[in-house]
Amino acid sequence: MEESELLVIGGASGVGKSSAAFALHDLLSAQEVRHAVVEGDALDLAHPAPWHSGIAFRNLSAIWANYRAFGYNRLVFTNTVSVLEGAAIADAMGDQPRMTAVLLQATTRTIHDRLGRRERGESLDAHAERSRVAALRLDTEAGPAVHRINTESRSPHEVALQMNSLLGWVG
Repeated sequence: MEESELLVIGGASGVGKSSAAFALHDLLSAQEVRHAVVEGDALDLAHPAPWHSGIAFRNLSAIWANYRAFGYNRLVFTNTVSVLEGAAIADAMGDQPRMTAVLLQATTRTIHDRLGRRERGESLDAHAERSRVAALRLDTEAGPAVHRINTESRSPHEVALQMNSLLGWVG
């Protein structure tokens, strides 16, 4: 079985993680690169929130086992703090992947504008504040091995091209 590879894409809400991941999926698909994409935020999206239970990692483990059973060895994983949890994500995969970590960044104004396309009123204010705090934490705590990509005034496709150049994945 081929060695697995992992791309973790992190960043504050509104920075463009999902859009960039979907654009990368399109790019990799066009190049016939076998891969899977998992939106980490959905792995523990429940009420009441089970964040401290470790269920997200258990769910990832189960999902990745299914992909591996079908021959997949490359995973694109998005989650706000994924660049800080790379080791735990790799452990959940269970097969010691080669990991590339990317932190997407944008200005507070741009993030607020993007969040404003999906949130309104108090919800927008709350999301914008959480995003601002997360951006500061991520920039401070993400180590030097984490690649930083500014999404400011860039299309998801342009961001995907830059991430793809870091990966070197071929079909």
